[in-house]
Amino acid sequence: MLDVATEAAYPPFILGKSRFEQSTFYGRFRHFLDIIDPRTLFVTESRLKEAIQLLEDYKHGTLPPGITNKELWGAQKIKQAIIHPDTNEKIFMPFRMSGYVPFGTPIVVGLLLPNQTLASTVFWQWLNQSHNAGVNYANRNATKPSPTSKFILGYTGAVISAVSIAVGLNILVQRANKFTPSTRLLIQRFVPFPAVASANVCNVVLMRHGELEDGIDVLDSSGQIVGSSRIAAKHALLETALTRVVLPMPILVLPPIIMSVLEKTSLLRSYPRLVLPVHSLVCLAAFGLALPLAISLFPQMSEIETSRLEPEIAARTTSRTVVYNKGL
Repeated sequence: MLDVATEAAYPPFILGKSRFEQSTFYGRFRHFLDIIDPRTLFVTESRLKEAIQLLEDYKHGTLPPGITNKELWGAQKIKQAIIHPDTNEKIFMPFRMSGYVPFGTPIVVGLLLPNQTLASTVFWQWLNQSHNAGVNYANRNATKPSPTSKFILGYTGAVISAVSIAVGLNILVQRANKFTPSTRLLIQRFVPFPAVASANVCNVVLMRHGELEDGIDVLDSSGQIVGSSRIAAKHALLETALTRVVLPMPILVLPPIIMSVLEKTSLLRSYPRLVLPVHSLVCLAAFGLALPLAISLFPQMSEIETSRLEPEIAARTTSRTVVYNKGL
């Protein structure tokens, strides 16, 4: 019975493919739950080398006897979580998708702290967009080299936009005399969402603007590079930007609602020191749910009809569709 269950959970291994169906949202959700598994942060260097070697052995048909599909899928999960698919280099731990929730939750807690001062608002928005900039850059489509100057320009623009929007909204709320103090406090708790959502879009576009200029590689059904397409790059950035708008919704909207209810309970009224730990747990739960939901909206290896690409690229292949790495 166990063997049957294992066989169902781990189908025959295919290098570079997901063990979950990528044409459905549920399949992509399960796939990205695998990708963001924080346990991969603790994989040792020797274990990573073993995983990479196992995949190389599979690729060259030299697998040792007795290797199971489960072991192969596990090896690929480790490699995908740590190694960038285009550069084949290790991604800095806080910028991996598996590190997004553990390293991002303290920042979310800071963004949602009540009674923010101007200085604290600026600090948390700067820290959030700095983390986002690192994640966007580390998980970009890297088939084309990008100069450091573009990274600095994108980072500066993203931080300025986030801080400007957040500070501007806070000032508007504080000057709205018609609101009662309690209403003003509640509205201020929701200020981070429009600030973060709009800044996230700026962040993605500015951090990956080079893709719009140079294009990204598109591959045919046999995995061969057909050409470098600006149209595919636009689709990649649009899809990624949409996920960055959806991502902060549960993270920055649900915790204020939940905390406004919990803070009225006798437990938190009697023990106010519990407010911050409870707030942190609520943010962690919301973040842990929101990330896989948001990045599951589109497959990482997205597909586009060849007829929609530049004519010179479409003329190079007989494939009806091509794929490209959307980035995360």
